[in-house]
Amino acid sequence: MKKMLYVSLLVFAFCTTVAYAGLLDNVMKSIGGSTKQEPNDDTVVNGLKEALSIGTEKAVKNVSQTDGFFGNKMIKILMPEKIQKVADVLSKVGYQKEVDDFVLSMNRAAEKAAPKAASYFAGAIREMSVEDARGILNGGDTAATKFFEKKTHDKIYNEFKPIISTSMEEVGVTHAYKNMMSRYDSIPFMDKQSLDLDHYVTNKSLDGLFYMVGQEEKKIRTDPAARVTDLLKTVFGK
Repeated sequence: MKKMLYVSLLVFAFCTTVAYAGLLDNVMKSIGGSTKQEPNDDTVVNGLKEALSIGTEKAVKNVSQTDGFFGNKMIKILMPEKIQKVADVLSKVGYQKEVDDFVLSMNRAAEKAAPKAASYFAGAIREMSVEDARGILNGGDTAATKFFEKKTHDKIYNEFKPIISTSMEEVGVTHAYKNMMSRYDSIPFMDKQSLDLDHYVTNKSLDGLFYMVGQEEKKIRTDPAARVTDLLKTVFGK
């Protein structure tokens, strides 16, 4: 009888120990999950570079297709404010088609030139430092894009402007502009208007590109489904 009681006590003690061990293990796992180690510097830098590479690649692809600019109301290049008066006058006197053709051609030029931006984005991404990366990781939803724009906008503008200029010639922006302005100038008593088309379309093209890159960055930061690699999950899955 005593022997059976002794065995029962041993079994009880063993089961109790196992149960507590299991509970402790669950607690430790929970604690471990809540104190997840921050990714190291190399991981952060590589993760951000990968995020920007993916974001810029998607952005360039989206805006490079037909209606990439023209069909997207968020980045569509509209009539320049400086010559909006011209457009308004022409529309009222039967030249709406000339106005529409001009707006369409500006967007077509941007769509045609957009693929050329990819290499400049890639070059800037390679130059990101550890300090830059840490600051960006803890920034807002478009911190990387804003940093990227601040550091590279002028350089990309200078490289991009000749491409835009050539594209505008190829798709007929310059012709459409001259046609529209000649119609306007033929109307009596109208003030002469002028515009630096290359500058305007280049700026608007870059604005659209950076906007789309920012949208892709937001997705990677906020939408788990957009983190398509293990590295992105490690860096952004906090």
